[in-house]
Amino acid sequence: MQQEEDKYMATVNQVKQYLAYWFQVGKPVICPKGDRQILPMTVLEGNQYSPDFEACWQDLNANRDCYLQGTTQTIADLLSERWDIADCPRCAMPMPFDAVGLKNGCPCADLADWPNVNIPVPHCPHYARDQLSAIHKRLRSRQHHSDL
Repeated sequence: MQQEEDKYMATVNQVKQYLAYWFQVGKPVICPKGDRQILPMTVLEGNQYSPDFEACWQDLNANRDCYLQGTTQTIADLLSERWDIADCPRCAMPMPFDAVGLKNGCPCADLADWPNVNIPVPHCPHYARDQLSAIHKRLRSRQHHSDL
């Protein structure tokens, strides 16, 4: 079981990259001890991390009770075997997810045999006639506007 959990654990480098991405869009890290926020002025210098970011990273590594604003997972949490980091399906930015199991969120959490690759993927009905009619109307509208 331990080996299975280890393959899901976020690495130190993934956590560092996660913070670097969010720092670049202005999200600070909140440190409850000392009631402070950390947001380096620069994150990258050329093709490497800036000294400002590296100093921030060293501080966060020493004070692992800090967390990215808008989240609840501390640096210590992210470095435990429970958490992993992957791209958000909506915005493609890195996000933490609970690798042990979903507490809430996706309705598939209580389906023991899901996802099941042996059955067709769920989908919505396709109304080809309605879709083709809408395309036809748009094309006619464009043609009408170009004739004017």
